[in-house]
Amino acid sequence: MNSKRIPIDISKIDLAKMKEKCVDLPGLIEYAHTVGGFAITPTKRGVIKGKAMSAMREQTQDQLDIVLEQMRLLAKQAKGIQSRVEVSHLVYEADMNFQPDIGQEYFLYERKTGKNVLSLVAPNEWGNSKGYKKCLAHVKLLSDHTWKIIENFEESGG
Repeated sequence: MNSKRIPIDISKIDLAKMKEKCVDLPGLIEYAHTVGGFAITPTKRGVIKGKAMSAMREQTQDQLDIVLEQMRLLAKQAKGIQSRVEVSHLVYEADMNFQPDIGQEYFLYERKTGKNVLSLVAPNEWGNSKGYKKCLAHVKLLSDHTWKIIENFEESGG
């Protein structure tokens, strides 16, 4: 053997690089740390858990998507009910010279005085002596005594 020793120059050692290649507790690292060490491979339990987690995420996302779609439908239905309430207030504040029947269709007009009136007569059925400023809407009385707009003449320009 060579008995001549080479002195180590500590100033040339990169301690940061050495730290990257060393660990405090080598028995806890996830790979073999010695030549004779064994390789650590994922167990079937790990694979099973991974697949289960993936399936769980997919299923719960599908369920959340369904709930979101139901929420959108409920919001749309709530807007429809709110619209019927607003129209119903408008109709019930109008003049009526008859008892409206459930399921029948009527026409809501604005008089030249600014007051609204409910009529059985459609805009195209009036003669020349029409005393109304404009037809606001074609409406129908529903069984819950709310009114539904069949045609909104203000929006369509009629």
